[in-house]
Amino acid sequence: MINKDYIKELKERGKKSHIYRRFQLIGLEIAHLLNDEKHKALYMGLAKKYDEGTLMGIARDVSDRKNIKNKGGYFMKVLQSKAILKKRIVLKKFKSKNKSKK
Repeated sequence: MINKDYIKELKERGKKSHIYRRFQLIGLEIAHLLNDEKHKALYMGLAKKYDEGTLMGIARDVSDRKNIKNKGGYFMKVLQSKAILKKRIVLKKFKSKNKSKK
């Protein structure tokens, strides 16, 4: 039988953050800037995948805007628009290289 105090202790431990890598810290900072601690794992994943300077710049810009209600959603929209632009540039470069080979 599991002791109820042990389960309570595990729940309390889960509330504390444990940071072992830089991308985890960046993700937590972004979540804090956007007042969106609920999605901190998402921001950590983004920090692992994308440039931290770019992400922090976008997060600071979004956090400074006073008229945005859902800062996390707006941050994601800005990030998606920047990623789409990069993909288009890559596709254009790839297509132009293939045309020159023919």
